[in-house]
Amino acid sequence: MDSERQMFKAKCSDCGADCEVPFKPTEGKPVRCRDCFSKNRPQRSFGGGSRFGGGGGRRFGNRGGDRGPRQMFKAVCSDCGQECEVPFKPTQGKPVRCKECFAKSKGNSSNFEDSEEEF
Repeated sequence: MDSERQMFKAKCSDCGADCEVPFKPTEGKPVRCRDCFSKNRPQRSFGGGSRFGGGGGRRFGNRGGDRGPRQMFKAVCSDCGQECEVPFKPTQGKPVRCKECFAKSKGNSSNFEDSEEEF
């Protein structure tokens, strides 16, 4: 530990022991002594040593594959006026596009069904 770090006196929220912590305690937030902190430390759910996203190659693109079927909502396309279904609840005043118009707006000239891009 850095010996120059400023320490603050506090009382452990769990066991009541007097302790020192490397941050200024804030009213209403729990403070734990070293022993209680070690006992209550949350287990990390990712592998590897990376601080950000060490989840074994799993990135943000998973799209929740294990959530089951995606809920679809009925809407009217703001561009062409056709009835369509979208994977989000439409918000009043915000434009909604059908698959075809969405693909056109993104400059995607290929068939939308074959595209990797989701809306």
